[in-house]
Amino acid sequence: MSSLFDFDAPPDRYAVMGNPVAHSKSPMIHAAFARQTGQRMVYEAIQVDEGGFPQAVGNFQASGGKGLNITVPFKREAWELADTRSARAEVAGAVNTFLFREDGRIYGDNTDGVGLVRDLRDNLGLELAGRRLLILGAGGAVRGVLAPLLEQRPEAVVVANRTVSRAEELVAGFRAQAAAARCRLEACGFEALAGRHFDAVINGTAASLQGAALVLPQDLLVPDAWCYDMMYAAAPTPFLRWAAKHGAAHCHDGLGMLVEQAAESFCLWRGVRPQTAPVIALVREALLAEAGQPP
Repeated sequence: MSSLFDFDAPPDRYAVMGNPVAHSKSPMIHAAFARQTGQRMVYEAIQVDEGGFPQAVGNFQASGGKGLNITVPFKREAWELADTRSARAEVAGAVNTFLFREDGRIYGDNTDGVGLVRDLRDNLGLELAGRRLLILGAGGAVRGVLAPLLEQRPEAVVVANRTVSRAEELVAGFRAQAAAARCRLEACGFEALAGRHFDAVINGTAASLQGAALVLPQDLLVPDAWCYDMMYAAAPTPFLRWAAKHGAAHCHDGLGMLVEQAAESFCLWRGVRPQTAPVIALVREALLAEAGQPP
């Protein structure tokens, strides 16, 4: 979409919907993208009561909204509401981005996985090909990123979860992608990780949101291992504190993933890809300021 616009017309409207959503950094991120790329748009956070998601989407679309980001707990409901979906949204079984077509149809996409891969590979420098990856958790967050991780052709991916059956069910749906990538894909419980070693561990559980630490083997990490928490905060999460204590050479939270998935949504909406590095730095500084820490 061109940055040449009619200043008599109202700016294009976008928003993030979720519950809770007041803490969301998405308005800050998309405002920064708009300034950087010269786009005339506004972006807000809208809290939606459970049970009210379809009506909230319909109201926003009817009022002239151009697109939405969707966060917990509505990503699966968004998948069901979309009229058409991207291939990656189909595989993920969840949608985090809506684009409202001119004919009124809703296009659903999932940008979480590509956001994670771009942060790991492009921002942090982790080459995933040939690596042994451990993914903690088997919920929607992991489902949304598993296919893009497999596309990077790691040697092996283990999905570990407290409830083993959930991990097994998740893995069963990605056998074809794993075979195409020539990657060993398996599921297990946390207790079955004893004696195993990994190049990189990605935490996709909600433990960090709850301030809880996971019980993991002390010798899980190889030398020069990477640990990545899909959650983010001003201070290291409990998982990243565990990682540093147990010898991880590289410890990173999910702020970069948040900004990268937002950039993918922004590109879908506006037809231009923003630079993410300055926005990651901007949001990190804001997080530290909110926590009363020096930048």
